[in-house]
Amino acid sequence: MSTINTQPSAAPVIQALRNIGYNAQTAIADIVDNTIDAKADSIHIEFEYDLGNGFIKIEDNGIGMTDAELQQAMTIGSKDPRDKRAKEELGRFGMGLKTASFSMGKRLCVISKKDEIISERCWDLDYVSDKNEWLLYKSIPSDIRKKIGQVLGNSGTIVFIDKLDRFSGSGTHKVLRQESYYSKVKRIQIYLEMVFHVMLEKGLSITINENNLQSWSPFLEGNPRRIEGEEQSIRVNKKLVRVTPYVLPHPTTFNQTDYKYAGGVKGWRDQQGFYIYRENRMVSFGDWFGMFPKDVSSELVRIKIEFSNEADDDWKIDVKKSTVSVPDDAKEDLQAIAKYYRQISQEIMLYRTKANRSGEKIKGTLNTWEFATDDINSTYILNKTHPILTQILKAVDHDLRRKINVYLKLVELGSPNNLLKTWNMVKKEGQQIDDKSKKLVIDYAEILFSTGIELDIEKVAETISMMAGFEGIEIHIIKTIIEKEVIKNDSRY
Repeated sequence: MSTINTQPSAAPVIQALRNIGYNAQTAIADIVDNTIDAKADSIHIEFEYDLGNGFIKIEDNGIGMTDAELQQAMTIGSKDPRDKRAKEELGRFGMGLKTASFSMGKRLCVISKKDEIISERCWDLDYVSDKNEWLLYKSIPSDIRKKIGQVLGNSGTIVFIDKLDRFSGSGTHKVLRQESYYSKVKRIQIYLEMVFHVMLEKGLSITINENNLQSWSPFLEGNPRRIEGEEQSIRVNKKLVRVTPYVLPHPTTFNQTDYKYAGGVKGWRDQQGFYIYRENRMVSFGDWFGMFPKDVSSELVRIKIEFSNEADDDWKIDVKKSTVSVPDDAKEDLQAIAKYYRQISQEIMLYRTKANRSGEKIKGTLNTWEFATDDINSTYILNKTHPILTQILKAVDHDLRRKINVYLKLVELGSPNNLLKTWNMVKKEGQQIDDKSKKLVIDYAEILFSTGIELDIEKVAETISMMAGFEGIEIHIIKTIIEKEVIKNDSRY
């Protein structure tokens, strides 16, 4: 069967590549990945404003590239993601350098030194679009070459991006103001300090405009009140995945500065969740992946998940290396781990104290509420052993004690938290009422009728049916219980 070699038109494809979905933070991080793959341990990033017409320069001291290697690196899709990766290699598609750069500016120039030989290439998207062909400059324009400078060491690479229409509005009517420009640079710095924190802790040096980046770990190493759960290993498609849960201290243990710092780029509530690491590089953070809601009571939980680049297909790592999908094989295990440590977080938030590492239930005799959970439901119950309540119940007679206990049970059932979790006004036909609930109906009805307040059976039955715990019981069933067990046995009726 005959075939035709059909080359895609350059102009529309280039525009599509510019819209893969990078933001400035993920784009810079993707370029830094390339420098790390080149064995660099020192990376210098420079952002020049120049009224919006500046540049971004990323210089490393890695192994550099030969002319042939640089040509391949500047070719769109230079790697097959199915190929086996070298250990700890961060690259995947052979797209990152180009697509990340194009997402910020229309010109990408690279100069590299290896074995004392200088090589250079340059993409100019205006030229590519004008000619509608994949035309790559073999040399860098002389005026740009002066701005780039020289690779000073024995080897290394300089990536230079300008015509920053997407980053700073260069060449458009919406040029970014200088203040906004450097605020954007600051956000990039904070992001890189988080994404590469493991490597920074191991000695990697990154500077932005001569400012040294400092590692920011989401797990607050060194904090004595932090809980570190036991590392667990699971298998996904026969590949090892390491899971380490952490529960952070209660917010009241921080001063204002430390609290804000520990909150991270998203803030405490949105920073909770799973933290996915691929080859010691964070690729996703602060996400429960639809398994749980993000609520205040669980905001102390951050769970580290680590895997190698061999598992890329299982986790569906995207081109930007900032989005993953949790494999079905891992969801059940991760959900069970997260549920356990979310409960510990809830107990710490409720009691303002430190849970033990085993996660055993916290009992605080001076707390008015306790958190109770089973495999299905989680509720708050009153602490019936509170010393003040104990003294009151000892000081009253049996009849008053019974009334107090019934009232406290109603308070417990009607707490806003429990109501929000169980409220359902749809009555189920043929619903049976258990003995425990039946006794509560009887006790409550007896107390109401004994108050001397003029009440009818319909009103009492309706009131009980609206209470938490009785939402699914039809009113006529409650009314029948009251008629048979309360009214019939009371000589006053």
